Amino acid sequence: METCSFMHTFMFIQILPIHLHIWLQLLKIASSKDVVVRICNEAFLYRDRRHFPDTVEKSVSQALKIQTNEAKQLLLALGTLLKSAVFQGSKDPVDLVKLFPDDFHKNLRDLLCKTVLENLAKWREQAINNQVSLPRLVDFDWRVDIKTASDSVARMSVPTCILQLQIQQSPSEVGIVPDMSDVNVELSKETLDTMLDGLTKIRDQLSSVAKR
Repeated sequence: METCSFMHTFMFIQILPIHLHIWLQLLKIASSKDVVVRICNEAFLYRDRRHFPDTVEKSVSQALKIQTNEAKQLLLALGTLLKSAVFQGSKDPVDLVKLFPDDFHKNLRDLLCKTVLENLAKWREQAINNQVSLPRLVDFDWRVDIKTASDSVARMSVPTCILQLQIQQSPSEVGIVPDMSDVNVELSKETLDTMLDGLTKIRDQLSSVAKR
């Protein structure tokens, strides 16, 4: 459902509050486009945080030769702008321009719009992935074993599937790679058939949703 929201173009355009645009003007003193792009990436990475790592604030303040409290306000304003642009999802520069007031610095506005367009796919994927709160399946492997069952009535060999899952826990902190864990599951042929049937239905439903 979240993916679909990103596929729509702007339903409405809302100019960001004026105080945010004031802080964005600090980017005019950046020494190069690369500096602006790097700061944009940092701002989007930490867009949902009220406090930034000291190293990030220090890096921005040094790059622009501003105070750390100014760097923080810039990151907050830029994160809000980029989150709004990515959420609304338009690839039309005309739509992105509407996020800014008419008197906003034209060259800076055009650079920010271009940066959004160049990074939209990457940032959108990051935003979607960060919404996953459950552990994620990273990799899997399998093998077939012959399990010998015995009781007082009969002795028989039963083939079973050993499914080895590599799971990554959901991230709890920005910039920290979550731990991995391995889970082994034993499946009988009947259970495997049922699971494959269910996975086929899931695949078909996902394909149907993706085409909307």
